[in-house]
Amino acid sequence: MSRRNVTQKLIESHLVSGRLIPGEEIALTIDQTLTQDATGTLVMLEFEAMGRDRVRTELSAQYVDHNLFQEDFKNPDDHLFLQSACRKFGVWFSPAGNGVSHPVHQERFGVPGKTLVGSDSHTPAAGALGMLAIGAGGLEVALAMAGEPLYLAMPRVVGVELTGTLPDWVSAKDVVLEMLRRYDVKGGAGRIFEYYGPGLDALSAMDRHVIANMGTEMGATTSVFPADAEVRRFLARQQRGDAWRALEADDGADYDERVTLDLSRLEPLIALPSSPGKVRPVREVAGEAIYQAYVGSSANPGLRDFAVPAMMVEGRRVPPGVSFDINPTSRQILENLTLHSYLARLIRAGARLHQAGCNGCIGMGQAPASGRNSLRTVPRNFPGRSGTPEDRVFLCSPETATAAALTGRITDPRELDMDYPRFTEPEDLVINREMLVPPAADGAGVALVKGPNVKSLPDFAPIPAAFRGPVLLRVGDDVSTDEIMPAGAEVLPLRSNIPAIAEHVFKAVDPEFCRRAQALDGDGFVIVAGRNYGQGSSREHAAIAPRYLGLRVVCALSFARIHWQNLANFGIVPLTFVDPDDYATIAQDDELALDDAVEALAAGEELSLHNRTRDRRYRMHHGLSPRQIEMIRHGSLINLIRRE
Repeated sequence: MSRRNVTQKLIESHLVSGRLIPGEEIALTIDQTLTQDATGTLVMLEFEAMGRDRVRTELSAQYVDHNLFQEDFKNPDDHLFLQSACRKFGVWFSPAGNGVSHPVHQERFGVPGKTLVGSDSHTPAAGALGMLAIGAGGLEVALAMAGEPLYLAMPRVVGVELTGTLPDWVSAKDVVLEMLRRYDVKGGAGRIFEYYGPGLDALSAMDRHVIANMGTEMGATTSVFPADAEVRRFLARQQRGDAWRALEADDGADYDERVTLDLSRLEPLIALPSSPGKVRPVREVAGEAIYQAYVGSSANPGLRDFAVPAMMVEGRRVPPGVSFDINPTSRQILENLTLHSYLARLIRAGARLHQAGCNGCIGMGQAPASGRNSLRTVPRNFPGRSGTPEDRVFLCSPETATAAALTGRITDPRELDMDYPRFTEPEDLVINREMLVPPAADGAGVALVKGPNVKSLPDFAPIPAAFRGPVLLRVGDDVSTDEIMPAGAEVLPLRSNIPAIAEHVFKAVDPEFCRRAQALDGDGFVIVAGRNYGQGSSREHAAIAPRYLGLRVVCALSFARIHWQNLANFGIVPLTFVDPDDYATIAQDDELALDDAVEALAAGEELSLHNRTRDRRYRMHHGLSPRQIEMIRHGSLINLIRRE
């Protein structure tokens, strides 16, 4: 028997069906689920729509971390709805201000050897503890809560051997930026990155969180680290030492691919606007003036990620005109920053303090000025995601962001006139678990609290046997879910109201898109896209809202994994061009047709798409399993579940 890596051990111990052959569909039992408020409202509505009474997982947790602005009733009403749903269905509840889901989950609930599926694309951050943690659409999470397996194509496992030790002024963010420099935003598709080697010894559990979190930006299914002595130390410091179990790769373990990364050769890196894959050395862009430097987010959530900046700015002030934004990632982090005087140093230096949550990362406040440079430790810099349409967001480490805050320009932190701050985690670490609300022992008598903005899910009819419709929009490569379904303070509060949020579909790409869709009066339409369509967030609103407007087919050169699955879940046919040159021959407003759509899907992996406007036929690949074809046949996965 071959020597097993950590990923294979995790999958084998949870395998329901399928084989560990790359590309073959597998099904996995799920131990834990994670939801947050931007996606969890739909998850709870879907769980209710399935008629289930209580979750069947070992643990499910719901976090309120995205929609913290309470400008009117929408967000607070949804927070009450989520809390009532948690009591009714048996889910842990983390209220507003308690922190970002990913670091809080790692601290309080992460268990080596377990599986976790979350309705947030950065759920893979939990791979830092030796978990198999996967982001998915909300409906798949609702099914996992109901005890159903998670289906996915078996990824290739890439073994990333880490050697050497990080130099001064280089940290975990630079490690994952180097991976993005190599793989860009598409190169991780269909892959799991598993890290091993002697270089791990100097990476803390929260350093590993940074790397696993942003593995999502490469398009990876997830990232995995071993549960070694460092994970044991982390759990012991969190007063959860009994949760640890060793989980490491066998000596000489097999991998589908291998890559080596010498940490000692890294330097400070930065991702330029407006893609996480546009990575350059900081020294190459040094000197540009900045408006904002922003520290915090799920991509740099550890105590050291705030303590090192605090030590850097001690006795100094940020210059006028620079906004130095500090976003504590949890109430526990905020307490420890206060107890050990780091917070006072940051505030004295001119920092602006914000509540513990996602905040500016998801466009909820802290938007930069138009056209001005903002250096952020967040995981994404897609166009307009910050809340400013003409934004210039760079992704970097806390060291690089703080160096820029001190100088007022993009600065290689190695050029600062100071010694590198040495951070040692304090022995008297404050542990805060008091704000987490455990599920009620019995939810039978609990009523769901639904404010006026909480609407039931719309019904979706099956695709017609013979479908024809116009290409309502043609887009290029790397279209993100932020561009399909914008985030931010205006749109996200509508997440539990599909008819209302649908009015914002593709608003940043084509302000008239919704009006043009509504003018079709219910007749379906098609979207044609380039490569990596639907990258980024797992939010299924980017599938449901276009589906509500009439989207029936998406033709693309390739899809991001989660969005492809979300399209199928809601009865939208995702097709890829067999001949990539065909993409260029289709124009907006061309009429496309599928004859006997469902039967054609079931007949094989290829079907014929007819461009009636130009009288051309295209060979299209669908890659759908028989189970997914049944979703299309019934109009959505929810309809299929109801029927069953």
